[in-house]
Amino acid sequence: MTDAKLLAIVEDDETFARTLRRSFERRGYEVMQAASHEELVEQLADRTPRYAVVDLKLGGASGLVCVQTLHAHDPEILVVVLTGFASIATAVEAIKLGASHYLVKPSNTDDIEAAFDRTEGSVDTELSERPTSIKTLEWERIHTTLAETDFNISETARRLGMHRRTLARKLEKRPVK
Repeated sequence: MTDAKLLAIVEDDETFARTLRRSFERRGYEVMQAASHEELVEQLADRTPRYAVVDLKLGGASGLVCVQTLHAHDPEILVVVLTGFASIATAVEAIKLGASHYLVKPSNTDDIEAAFDRTEGSVDTELSERPTSIKTLEWERIHTTLAETDFNISETARRLGMHRRTLARKLEKRPVK
């Protein structure tokens, strides 16, 4: 059975997780916290949260596995994925795996709570008139390949036909979080 105000936070940044936890507890949520997929699985053995906030990148692993696990555990859990760099590919995959929303960091408790309340799409979403830039397309391709290789830099560089140091320099300029 799902606990009405139980929230799971899956975040490996201890400071950010603690801040989120305190903020949600002040709003009346009971919070369970995990820093990895393994910790989440252990906690799901005892309780079923109604809400979840999942970081897209957990150390070297993908938070998408957590989204899949949460959705398989209970399809009614409202999952919000947080990421430091959003890409179309990871947003689509997160939604396919059961996330109800996808937000870019920094997002605060108000943003996350609003995302929990907004489970339906909106036809009123404004369409962009500006075409996607080459740099954005390149970054999305890099990010997609990084996610496919579980954030393995050498394998990503090989798949992209790029020297490893070149990829490392690009990632230093725009780190994936």
